Amino acid sequence: MNEENSKFEEALAALGASDDTLTEAEKASIDERGFVVFPGVLSEAALAELRDKYEELMEREGANAGMEVHQEKGTRRLADLVNKGSVFDAVYVHPKVLAAVRRVIGRPFQLSSLNARDAVPGEGLQALHADWGPRRADEPFHVCNSIWLIDDFTADNGATRLVPGTHKLGGSPSDYMADPRDSHPDEIALVAPAGTVCVFNSHVWHGGTSNRTNRTRRAMHSYYTARELPQQLRQAEYIRKSTYDRISSAARYILNV
Repeated sequence: MNEENSKFEEALAALGASDDTLTEAEKASIDERGFVVFPGVLSEAALAELRDKYEELMEREGANAGMEVHQEKGTRRLADLVNKGSVFDAVYVHPKVLAAVRRVIGRPFQLSSLNARDAVPGEGLQALHADWGPRRADEPFHVCNSIWLIDDFTADNGATRLVPGTHKLGGSPSDYMADPRDSHPDEIALVAPAGTVCVFNSHVWHGGTSNRTNRTRRAMHSYYTARELPQQLRQAEYIRKSTYDRISSAARYILNV
C-alpha cells in the first residue's frame, strides 16, 4: 500500500467508514442502480438548524450567494458551506456517505464542493446530465455526489430525477435522447421526506425537475472527486483558520487541506 492509500484508509477508518458500513442491499443499490437512499439521516432538530442557517446565509449574501462556484437562473444557490458554520461539519464526513463514495470511486478521493441549491416556484427543470463529460464504458468512475434533503422532496416541488443504470453507459444523454430535457421512460423521482440523503454515482443521468408549487425546495450537495483530479472549489484556497482548527485531521484529509 502506497503512502496516499495508507492516509486515505486511516482517514476513513477514523471517520467510521469501513467495508461494513453499508448493508449488502445498499451496496447492490449503488452498484446496480447507481444510487442509494439513506432515510432519516437528519433529525428534526438538525433540520431546523440547517434551515435557519440556510436562510441566514441567503439573506446575508444576497445577490452574491453561490458565486464561489456558480449561480443558476431560477434557483437560489449557496457555495463553500465548509467554511460557513459548524452546522455543516458533519455533512461531508458522514460514514454512510463516505462508504458509498468509496464504493463508487474506488480509490482515494476528496470533497470537491459542498453547496446548496433550491429551485424557486416555476423553475428548476434541468436536462438529464452526468457530472462528468462523455465517458467510455470501460473508464473508472471519477465523481460521486450526495443530495441532503432539507425539505421534503415531492412529485411537484422539483425533486431530482435519476435514470437507474445509466452510469454503465458510455457517452452522454444526448447520444441516446433527442432532447435530454424530456422525461425518460426509466427515470425515477427522488420523492422522500426531509432528512433523507441520497448518494449517487455522478455518472448516472440526473437532473432537477420543475417546482410547480408556491414554495422553495432546499437541498445540500456534498460532491466528491478522485483525489488526482481538480476540486470544483479548491478547498485549500478557501479554508478558514477557524474551520481548520475546528475539524479533525481526518476531515482535513477529506478536504485536502
